[in-house]
Amino acid sequence: MSMTDPIADMLTRIRNAAHAKHRRVDVPASKMKAAIAKILEEEGYIQGTRLIKEGPQGTLRIFLKYDDTKGGNAIRGLKRVSMPGRRVYVSHEGIPRVLGGYGVCIVSTSQGLMTGLIARQKGIGGELVCQVW
Repeated sequence: MSMTDPIADMLTRIRNAAHAKHRRVDVPASKMKAAIAKILEEEGYIQGTRLIKEGPQGTLRIFLKYDDTKGGNAIRGLKRVSMPGRRVYVSHEGIPRVLGGYGVCIVSTSQGLMTGLIARQKGIGGELVCQVW
């Protein structure tokens, strides 16, 4: 199987692991994935990450977060927006509000990966990587 979209693969692994109530999920590491995981952690969707240096690429271990009261997952949904076959670029005015502000979108800008809110505040657009809620 050829991997054409490693970011979509990462999001799918997180979604599946969360659905199966796993404590953690491993994905092949990359700078982009580490940056996405860092934003997910800052926004409170995951507990944390650890980089395991093994093999040529290394592995990014993502620790999932659950709501103790309901046992529900902190991540309700993950959606890949821009894909290798269909890139989606937005201006800072065009950055969508996810679930009326309850969710977060991750934008790849000239200043690195950031949430849509920060990109909007800075007045910069970019590639709409994914949405999380």
